[in-house]
Amino acid sequence: MARAVTPRRKALTTLAAWAVGLLIFFPILWTILTSFKTEAQAISDPPVFLFFDWTLENYSVVQERSDYLRFLWNSVILAGGSTILGIIVAVPAAWAMAFVPSHRTKDILLWMLSTKMLPAVGVLYPMYLIFIQMGLLDTRIGLTLVLMLVNLPIIVWMLYTYFREIPGEILDAARMDGATLRDEIVHVLTPMAIPGIASTILLNVILAWNEAFWTLNLTAAKAAPLTAFIASYSSPEGLFYAKLSAASTMAIAPILILGWFSQKQLVRGLTFGAVK
Repeated sequence: MARAVTPRRKALTTLAAWAVGLLIFFPILWTILTSFKTEAQAISDPPVFLFFDWTLENYSVVQERSDYLRFLWNSVILAGGSTILGIIVAVPAAWAMAFVPSHRTKDILLWMLSTKMLPAVGVLYPMYLIFIQMGLLDTRIGLTLVLMLVNLPIIVWMLYTYFREIPGEILDAARMDGATLRDEIVHVLTPMAIPGIASTILLNVILAWNEAFWTLNLTAAKAAPLTAFIASYSSPEGLFYAKLSAASTMAIAPILILGWFSQKQLVRGLTFGAVK
């Protein structure tokens, strides 16, 4: 028998949730605040929080030094392109595993997930050589393919989980009505799994947007996204904390705004099928 939630327990739970949320958000808040400080204020001891001379100088310097819009456009292309390709590949794969499983399906899923545990640096050298031989080094096409492959196991796993919540009898009925395989996936399965697919798309965009290892090692200038834009403010002479914070704020702002406006859809998709 479920225990009733008392007002005190509800208040404590809410307070704990806010505390965890603020703890997670604090580094982002600190980065944003530091971006409005001078370099001297950014490294002051003790640190200053709100009471300092606010300035936009760091943003002006960042704009003058780097072509922010070019990095932003590269990030949009890489995140969007890798997500579209990933969904195109993952939907049929997840459909097959969810509705036409074999005795090796679980092994395949575990193997796919295990590839995420492989240290990326372990395959950097062969990947670098392949990119050189194929002329993909520092190209958007090459990075798009890499980001798609890196995140593909997660996309397949998420879609597989969502598809498993859809009764197979619905697809059987569609087949009896003469639906082809394409009709089954496009017109029956996909509309029913829209919340799950949408949350998968959002998560993949975030992962691709924040990917740093491959973008820093497989690009130089032409295809460099915002992660490379941030890294350019680290130099042998030291870190320029205020300017680095301004660059970081400009890099994370688009994805923060996207996450804020799509949070309901993301939560809905991540909890899809959780409540019967």
